[in-house]
Amino acid sequence: MTKRGLPHSEHLRLGQILQGLQVELLRAEIVLENAYLRSGPRSFPAKKLGEAGEALLAARRELENFVYAEHRDVAGTEDYFPDEEHQAGTVTPEKPGSRAGSVPRGR
Repeated sequence: MTKRGLPHSEHLRLGQILQGLQVELLRAEIVLENAYLRSGPRSFPAKKLGEAGEALLAARRELENFVYAEHRDVAGTEDYFPDEEHQAGTVTPEKPGSRAGSVPRGR
């Protein structure tokens, strides 16, 4: 059985989400690199985030190939590499210790 792949609109949505994730991974990596040594055991989390960012970038490049193969007539580089205006935002806590979308106790 052959699968058809994603509709172009879903490639666009996924590209926006993955771009936003890429930006957030890089921000987190930089925060950790500025807070901890860049070598030794305390560098492990930042290095892992860097590796995750590289893996995500590789996946986005491959998905870009897919969208060109599947939707040659409408595909564009911005599908998986959108400008900042079109990348998906992420939900982050407003203050340390809070959880995004959580309801305060007692309500």
